[in-house]
Amino acid sequence: MIDLHTHTTCSDGSLTPSELVNRAVKIGLNALAITDHDNTDGIDEAIKAAEGKDLRIVPGIEIEIDFKPGEFHLLGLGLKDWKGSLEQAMVNVKNKRHERNLRIIDMMKEEGWDITLEDVSLHAGSNLIARPHFAAAMVEKKIVRNTRLAFDKYLAAGRPFYTRKEALSLEEAVKLILDAGGVPVIAHPLSLFLSWGKLPGKLEEFKEQGVQGLEAWHPSVNKRKAERLINLAEELDFLVTGGSDFHGDLRKDRKLGHSSDGRTIPDEYLAPFI
Repeated sequence: MIDLHTHTTCSDGSLTPSELVNRAVKIGLNALAITDHDNTDGIDEAIKAAEGKDLRIVPGIEIEIDFKPGEFHLLGLGLKDWKGSLEQAMVNVKNKRHERNLRIIDMMKEEGWDITLEDVSLHAGSNLIARPHFAAAMVEKKIVRNTRLAFDKYLAAGRPFYTRKEALSLEEAVKLILDAGGVPVIAHPLSLFLSWGKLPGKLEEFKEQGVQGLEAWHPSVNKRKAERLINLAEELDFLVTGGSDFHGDLRKDRKLGHSSDGRTIPDEYLAPFI
């Protein structure tokens, strides 16, 4: 049993890399990919925490791609060198995201809310602040009853405080992952918001740009849709992966080591990334 898509406190998860490793060992995972959003900060800690344990760490990352109409997240799995150009590119992205966070705070202050970036950062556990942390701060300040309402009313795409993040082009992200010795894989492909009719053609384009895999198994799709994605991956000669997209206690609907319809993720998907 493996998991090729997880998050720690280095992005928007609630467990530190060491805590995540310990939980993975406890449930009997054989391999765990650390794929934090737009950074590789947690990989070294996870590798150290896994020393002497029967758990393989797969160094990874999840990079947001500039894309419409939906969200395009690109996993880089099996990274060999995450300290070079990839790390520097992510630092640049982080700096731009900080500017975005300041804009969101300004809009909230214009609304008359007593909320600061420091209030939000208390919920982040790291230097990377994301929308879930804004939502948590809004709940703490009693602006909304729960984080779901924070998204539905204020933070989701099309809502008053939604501000699009700075993101890399697919070409840039693929090159960074390949230069780091990793494999570019499309995460949760249905979040691209493309119809089943348009999806194959678009995936062909992505393949021509260097994408090599497709995350078919993901909690956001049921078994039937996952199997349809597997068939599509086979037709296009894509690698198939599976993950939980685990975020710890922040996301009750994501269970470590489990994916579509609660399915465990078999070891057969691991080989291309080690």
